[in-house]
Amino acid sequence: MLVVGLTACQGNNQPAGVTKVTFWHGINPPENRDVFEKLLAEFNNNNPEIKVESIYIGQPDQQLPKIISAVVGNQPPDLLWYVPQLTGKLVELGAIKPLEDWLVTSGLKAEIIPAMFSTMELDNHLWSIPFATNNAAIFYRPSLFAKAGITKLPETWSELKEVATKLTKDLDNDGQIDQHGLLLSLGTGEWTVFTWLPFIYSANGELLVDNQPELVNPGTIKALEFGKELVDSGVAILSPPERGYELDQFISGKVAMQMTGPWTLGQLNQTGIDYAAFPIPRLETKAAVLGGENVFLFKTNPTREAAATKFLEYILSAEFQTKWALETGYLPINIQAEQSESYQRMKNENPILEVFISQMDWARSRPLISNYTILSENLGRAIEASLLGKATPKAALEASQKRLEAS
Repeated sequence: MLVVGLTACQGNNQPAGVTKVTFWHGINPPENRDVFEKLLAEFNNNNPEIKVESIYIGQPDQQLPKIISAVVGNQPPDLLWYVPQLTGKLVELGAIKPLEDWLVTSGLKAEIIPAMFSTMELDNHLWSIPFATNNAAIFYRPSLFAKAGITKLPETWSELKEVATKLTKDLDNDGQIDQHGLLLSLGTGEWTVFTWLPFIYSANGELLVDNQPELVNPGTIKALEFGKELVDSGVAILSPPERGYELDQFISGKVAMQMTGPWTLGQLNQTGIDYAAFPIPRLETKAAVLGGENVFLFKTNPTREAAATKFLEYILSAEFQTKWALETGYLPINIQAEQSESYQRMKNENPILEVFISQMDWARSRPLISNYTILSENLGRAIEASLLGKATPKAALEASQKRLEAS
């Protein structure tokens, strides 16, 4: 019924000569969806032989069951916007088309920022195109830093804890903490994993050994121990489960620091609060994780696939990438867009963007293996158990590793 309900929305009641293309996505926040719909309307108006229909299918935890059901039921969309970590599963299911030949023939491959290819490639094929990219950093409230007498931004884990301690305050002397130094993401979902992976990588932790999941290693243990230390000392609070991306407590000043990304600039600018950002502090090495979503081309029929690749060309173009970056805060994946006069002007007006652009030099992709969703879920479960004190980080990771090996 789920698949029938979705595919009913993508029937072929189109005028003769018009090819309908369905584009499933979970673009958020709503302001960014509005930007996309505007750009989509421009494409449809300029390409009357194609009608791209945008279908919002919810947030990541809601999307995955719909996507897999549609593939198994042989009723996929033409195009899917999703994190590239789904690549391995879609390839395993034989659902998507490789894009390397088309990218070379179209000339578009040379326009993609090199860092993005790690999100596209699996087993010597390119399986998706980047829609936009980002990474996360630590956002902070400069006014709260000034009140606490903090003049130097933290660059290491120990400095981050020291700063968070100074920012944790009982403002009304009632014995209760009113302002915490840092908000940490709690949950088992992909957002939580995304925000904790930079700490794991910074401690030289890995998720794979010989391309097989291996969660129990010194770096992963150190990252979770650091998180537990911040929580146990009272300088960090946990987000509501699976809501670590919400900024309410940061905006209200109840927390002075929170990890998020440039996609929130529009929302933050509307609040009128002061804010800035700094790179994720390191333990052993600098680390960041590539965020953003890619677009997959599903196997349908030659006519629909040709129409869909026409829309992919538009997504990769400097025109789309420049407009999307200017209006949402995402980083462009097209070299010409990044170098454009309008984007350079935006960078000058928003120096915070330099934090995310600089982190692209060392940002890594998450694994593209076929069972990544299971790996991610079990890492998330270990993170949650550690932060809630249900198990030591080592024990939580060992339990997750056993589940992985039994799956």
